[in-house]
Amino acid sequence: MIEYELSADDLADTRFAISPVQELVFSLWALRDPGRYTLHLPWRRAALAAVGADDLRLLLALVGAARGLPDFLTPRPDSFTPSLAEELATVRRTPPDIVDRDLAATHRPGPVPAVLRTATLADLIAVLERYWAASMEAVWPRMRLVLEADTTYRARRLAIGGARALFEDLHPNVTWDQGTVRIDKMIGRHRVLAAGRGLLLLPSVFAYKPIPPMSPDEPPWLSYPARGVADLWQPPAPVHPGILPALVGPPKARLLALLGEESTTTDLARRLGVTPGAVSQHLRVLHASGLLIRTRAGRSVLYRRSPLGDRLTGMG
Repeated sequence: MIEYELSADDLADTRFAISPVQELVFSLWALRDPGRYTLHLPWRRAALAAVGADDLRLLLALVGAARGLPDFLTPRPDSFTPSLAEELATVRRTPPDIVDRDLAATHRPGPVPAVLRTATLADLIAVLERYWAASMEAVWPRMRLVLEADTTYRARRLAIGGARALFEDLHPNVTWDQGTVRIDKMIGRHRVLAAGRGLLLLPSVFAYKPIPPMSPDEPPWLSYPARGVADLWQPPAPVHPGILPALVGPPKARLLALLGEESTTTDLARRLGVTPGAVSQHLRVLHASGLLIRTRAGRSVLYRRSPLGDRLTGMG
């Protein structure tokens, strides 16, 4: 069992993030163990066809016999949605002794595979960049929508029911009691004081259970399986062009068509040639119906179609 002891300040600093490098590294589990990842078989088939044999050999060597992964490849994000380039820049700054420590811990009690012993950190980063371009870059917007929808759901639970509500349905292996988060059925056995660092929660498409860092020296973070993964790789059902306006009305149908990318109320009003007040009314209804995701960036509120909205419009 791994435990995170959170003070009141740590709980106040609990936040969410979406990490592309984490998803990239966690996806190696799906390549290595397809039987556990049947939902991801369509993605896996495409990835295996696109990744070169030498790169695949090195990538699979990063996964330990007990499915561990080196902590340095999944650094704690500094912002809500860092880019892959930003996260790989953090990986690039990893001291050599930490790289060696994490590779050894991943493969303990066995030896580090020879293909990893001869690879440099620059080699690993180059392979990850090629792997991203071949297997994930094109589908990342779809994955990100699922992850953003999960953070919206979790933030709402935290706001309504506090920490207990947030953690009670995160995963059966995660429990919350009197300021301590407990992650059961883990290889590691340690207790970490957050000590003012807060707790970072990262939804994941590829995590099959709660995943904290292996090392107790790492700042507290916890990845967990995101909601809505079951139909992630399924093609959207065709939608007759006349159905959506008849269902939600022409104004809301036009808004849904525009919201494949994040937009503000003001921008939408300008594009449609109507008042922001009129747009706001439609956005409230669409958001309450689960067809939009709403996020805040500074003083602006951004809207985008949810996965359900994508399916309804046939634009997923």
